[in-house]
Amino acid sequence: MPDQPGDATAGHEVTDHPTTQFRPYQESGGASGGDRHETRSFGGFRTERRFSDPADSWPVPHAETQTQQQSWHPAPPPSWAPQPMDNPAPVHYGAAAGTGPFQSAGPGAPFADLSTTSLLRQVKPPPAGGWRRLLYVASGQLINVGESQRTIRHNDMVMQVNRPLQGCHRIAVLSLKGGVGKTTITATLGATFASIRGDRVVAVDANPDRGTLSQKVPMETPATVRHLLRDADGIARYSDVRSYTNQGPSRLEVLASDSDPSVSEAFSGEDYAETLQVLERFYSLVLTDCGTGLLHSAMSAVLAKADTLIVVSSGSVDGARSASATLDWLEAHGHEELVRNSIAVINAVRPRSGKVDMQKVVDHFARRCRAVRLVPFDPHLEEGAEIDLLRLKKETREALVELAAVVAEAFPGDDRFNQHFV
Repeated sequence: MPDQPGDATAGHEVTDHPTTQFRPYQESGGASGGDRHETRSFGGFRTERRFSDPADSWPVPHAETQTQQQSWHPAPPPSWAPQPMDNPAPVHYGAAAGTGPFQSAGPGAPFADLSTTSLLRQVKPPPAGGWRRLLYVASGQLINVGESQRTIRHNDMVMQVNRPLQGCHRIAVLSLKGGVGKTTITATLGATFASIRGDRVVAVDANPDRGTLSQKVPMETPATVRHLLRDADGIARYSDVRSYTNQGPSRLEVLASDSDPSVSEAFSGEDYAETLQVLERFYSLVLTDCGTGLLHSAMSAVLAKADTLIVVSSGSVDGARSASATLDWLEAHGHEELVRNSIAVINAVRPRSGKVDMQKVVDHFARRCRAVRLVPFDPHLEEGAEIDLLRLKKETREALVELAAVVAEAFPGDDRFNQHFV
């Protein structure tokens, strides 16, 4: 066919491109192969038929066209061109056995854990003291034998003392017999809690007579519980109530009892309930140093509000009998549950306590109470003055931490949350 004027393909051979190959147009009526007109592309343009008969079928391409399709390949990119990068496979650390931590877990697998324990190599903590620490330092931090079993047990008890506490927990310390160290146990236990925990701890002297709890911490204010009750309506924040308490080196606060000899009105149960209502708003732990009498009205309020009861005894025969009689009286007056959950503390136990079989004393109270703990004799506590935990013997401090850990086992959960705690 001669070239037409204006034909862009004049003088050039036009061949079918494999990417623009369309099925040939078939006339209606079953025209022969010579009458079929093919749709061709030319000059970079492509024509296409918009309408076709659905009954038409695609013919098998000619061998010549198949050869062209197989022989055509896109040119490889130049060496300087950036190469495509495949996305990294997801990492799944919970894969089945036989797959490493960097094996793909398939689509939909969770992302890798980015916690500190999974990203950082676990290192044994160095010893805190003793020959183990000396060996660790002398070896250039190459030999680390770890902590002793005694230190590990101490750290576990400290963790127990630091248990989360919701609201306010009230601890009552009492004994029928005087001189067994009831006030000393209240002050040292409160100081242990305050030094280990970061929350506020206060001890209340609920002795209807002249109490000595305020003498266990440095005196900062002459205010007593009577002044607190007088100004209770104006206390709105912690700084208000802090002006009525004395604080020791351990951060334990003490609310003193009334020591005015001219006051004839005793500290009653209503006074204790109102005092506790104020303190519960600002303190996590409230320890109450009770008097020796069990029949006055303040004692009834203390027992009704107590969450944990601590009965103090000495290592002597009469001290153990008085503590057992205290438990008998509580059981006879409807406090059986409080007795079962109580803690017996045998105070000022000497290494050689004469002819008293201390193991039989411990067995007696172990059958009646939740736990029994011994606090050894300490010269610093025998002084009867202000208490400094740093001046106590190591055995005494460990015994107090163990006692605090036992008390912390009864800390309440969310059901005891105090909505007014600020």
